[in-house]
Amino acid sequence: MIGDICHLDAGSQHPISRGAHAAIDAYLRYRMLDPAVAAAPFSDAKVRAKFARLVGAGDDEIAFVASTTAGEQMVLRGLGLPGAGAHIISDELHFFGSLPLYEEMARQGCSVSWLKARAGRIELDDLRRALRPDTRLVALSLVSTVNGFQHDLKAVCDLAHASGALVYADIIHAAGCIPLDLKASGVDFAACASYKWLMGDFGLGFLYASKAAQRRLRRTEYGYYGMQSFESHIYPFDTPGERPVNYAYADSAEGRFAHGTMAHGVMAHLDHSLDYIAGLGVANIQRHNSALVAQLKEELPKLGYQLMTPPESQAPIVTCVLQDARTKLTPRLKAADIRLTVSKHRFRATPSVYNTQADIDKLLATLGRAA
Repeated sequence: MIGDICHLDAGSQHPISRGAHAAIDAYLRYRMLDPAVAAAPFSDAKVRAKFARLVGAGDDEIAFVASTTAGEQMVLRGLGLPGAGAHIISDELHFFGSLPLYEEMARQGCSVSWLKARAGRIELDDLRRALRPDTRLVALSLVSTVNGFQHDLKAVCDLAHASGALVYADIIHAAGCIPLDLKASGVDFAACASYKWLMGDFGLGFLYASKAAQRRLRRTEYGYYGMQSFESHIYPFDTPGERPVNYAYADSAEGRFAHGTMAHGVMAHLDHSLDYIAGLGVANIQRHNSALVAQLKEELPKLGYQLMTPPESQAPIVTCVLQDARTKLTPRLKAADIRLTVSKHRFRATPSVYNTQADIDKLLATLGRAA
């Protein structure tokens, strides 16, 4: 990073590394027709494969999407939702941008059950009680953006599948910062953008759909980039045919979800960042971050701040409740050049690999005692 900024806000957007900057620069020189960069310095298929390895998925189970929300809505459309009589379960710690999405599902004919948080957690017993024979989908955030609560994803999937329901997980606060094995978890669908723990940028993310779950979807996305074969019959020298085109979609997540061109600059960025994450190892990243958040969890209550984050959470997120947080904290954080997520009545610290013990000490000193 440039300057003396204390950036404890990777969970909002991760700073761009020098290596990623160089990768983006190489891509831009290629686009400027620089003869020293004769070919695109990345492959979209390889970027997808790198992400697949990171999260324990098959290459054919990953598709590019523009955002987490775009992926979540593709899943809903593929499942025929909203649909009269369909039951959906979500919870109060799901991404706040998805709350209106499921309220709209309810307005348009679905029955939606909301699981309430208890002491900052969503209890499995509450999910068990909410499941019904007509439950089509359980939708959740694996790690909550609100307070870092982490579901036991395998346990959730085992329960849901026993009732015939599928599971969608928002993994934007998990991929890249906690170890993930999507196949082993049994989750059917998952999505994330890349600008947080994947150390990417806005405008590109990933959608996971297991091979079994892909077969449960109806086709609702029709894009050229999903084609396995394409033969036109209308242009000069084409082979004649009864229809304008013969085509087939690939039997993969890309074949089912791909539309058209995606953000190639971000692909170049991710080509570097995913290698960097893999080189460090997600378990090592988690170990580094855990030491920093452990100190916050221990010291913030001593200063009079009320933790929203469950102590056992393994994600690098620490959230505290504080009435009028913006009014009370924004001026002093700005003066100290500390970057946090500060909401109306709460604040959240999300450290990453570039943070040190000194950053945590600076934050605690700047916050002082809760007023």
